Amino acid sequence: MQIISVFLKYVWQSKIRHLSFDSSLTGFIFLVCTIPLALGINNAILIATLFFGLVSFNKVHLKVSYGLVFPVLFFFWTCASYWWSIDQEATLKAIPKGLVMLLIPFLFFIKKPFSTDQKEKVLKLYSYAMLGYVLYYLVRALIRFLISGDTAVFFYHELVTLDVNAIHVSVYVAMAYFYFLKQKHNSVYNRLIVGVLFTFLLLLSSKNIILITLVMSLLYVGNQRLSRKMVLIYVVVGLVILSVFSVKLMARFQDENFSDESKTLENGVHVVTPYQAWNQQKFTPNDYFPGTAFRVYQLRVFWDLLQEEPIFWKGFGLNASYSKQFDKAVEYQVFTGNENNRGYHAKNFHNQYIQAFSDLGFIGFILVLGMVVINLRNGIKDKEFLHIIFAILMISLFLTETFLWRQRGMVFFVSFYCFFNHSKKLSL
Repeated sequence: MQIISVFLKYVWQSKIRHLSFDSSLTGFIFLVCTIPLALGINNAILIATLFFGLVSFNKVHLKVSYGLVFPVLFFFWTCASYWWSIDQEATLKAIPKGLVMLLIPFLFFIKKPFSTDQKEKVLKLYSYAMLGYVLYYLVRALIRFLISGDTAVFFYHELVTLDVNAIHVSVYVAMAYFYFLKQKHNSVYNRLIVGVLFTFLLLLSSKNIILITLVMSLLYVGNQRLSRKMVLIYVVVGLVILSVFSVKLMARFQDENFSDESKTLENGVHVVTPYQAWNQQKFTPNDYFPGTAFRVYQLRVFWDLLQEEPIFWKGFGLNASYSKQFDKAVEYQVFTGNENNRGYHAKNFHNQYIQAFSDLGFIGFILVLGMVVINLRNGIKDKEFLHIIFAILMISLFLTETFLWRQRGMVFFVSFYCFFNHSKKLSL
């Protein structure tokens, strides 16, 4: 009887270990593949994955990866900011969203690292999932177009909804695009997928992501020993896609104004230049800030606040700087919104580095900077193409978006940050 008991105990422990291994992999795959879906679905998958990880925990697998400590420290620093926040209610409301910065690294701490084959499986299934979303959004847009006749449904936030966010989806899709681009086989099927994903990126109209994608694609293709026929195919297909969507795409780029003086549109709106955004003392409700000028204006606001407020080390507190930005909007008399438009006073800094510095001080800024530097350094050191792509996308995106202040952004970043950097030595 004792022998049978020992045998059953051994079988049970073996099954649990096997379950832990498979459930961690499966749970993580579902986690990254459901990022564009409702937040409740993604949260439920994370909780389930953590539950199975804890139930089947084996202390042999416990290993603290120093690079993964950074998001954990970041989370605890956001919690600590409650005590000095100038808007404790806003800070307290924002803290739960950041729990993924603690829970996802913890999930990696208690599991053994993914093997090379498992990593490939994760990236493959993630990329096909993103392709599925792309096809869904395209079919959805086509149906809406047939009903309304409005071509705007194929572009920007209209294509994927403002909540999911076109710029964020651009990042998700760009990762999948580069996965298929690097595949060794050049079948018609694979090239078709690459073309569909690249076209979708153009439709999303994120100037930042499009430029990064084009530059990295050219560098990658130029570094491959491709036949003249393949190079010609890539060039022709690229030119066809660009020409088809050139009007809408160029409109996004032409929206900028880099001249010395503001230009006046037919409706009397003045398009502000980056120089004016930094230097002009007063604005009017008729002054329009395109992307670059608005980010220069926000940088100016941050610089003013840094000079005027004692925020260098600790910041205003997580999500607590909005009132100060509003005060600056009033001071500079920028358009503060009406019943149809939010205006410029209710927007965040649209720069992750600046937002972290403003809300969490120099320490918060260093934690964010540390993560992107470690991420890039490890990618270059290990010569992992998709790791390098992920690192470059994040560095670039953080310059134009407060990606970590959105829950989907946090889940995407910390998931792939842990995925690529798990069990690697701290490297600065």
